[in-house]
Amino acid sequence: MLKNIKKNNIKIIVNNKYVQYNMFISKELEAGIALQGWEVKAIRKKKVNISKSYITIKNNSAYLIGALFQPIVACHPHLVYDQMRSRQLLLKKSELNSLIGYSKINGFTIVVCCLYWKNSYIKAKIGVAKGKTKHDKRLNIKNKEWKIKKMRLLKIKNIS
Repeated sequence: MLKNIKKNNIKIIVNNKYVQYNMFISKELEAGIALQGWEVKAIRKKKVNISKSYITIKNNSAYLIGALFQPIVACHPHLVYDQMRSRQLLLKKSELNSLIGYSKINGFTIVVCCLYWKNSYIKAKIGVAKGKTKHDKRLNIKNKEWKIKKMRLLKIKNIS
């Protein structure tokens, strides 16, 4: 009946480029975030920074720490906002147990890859990541440059 409705209407709000450049992501999950009203307004205005954020697990629940939400002062200038508060992530029990298992392994950290709208909900793509060495970063750059060079060569051959 209502065929024109998009089921997974996803719009990315913020990408965490720091994680993509400095870490290998081995597993990704989708989580909801428990936010206050002013934080949602800040997200709508894209006044969010998640570059140095990470996730910790306390009392069998996951929390987002280090994310900076800049309040819009015009809304309520008399209120005091805690910009760096820890925000609870909404996960299924099985997902939470797998994250607990990964967090106990040495070298793995749980980070936020991006924030996005899914229909009318704000979701976070979280990943279990391991840090890259300088050699890994250089190798990654070489591979990207080779792909670009290869595409140029193929384009020249197709033209002539």
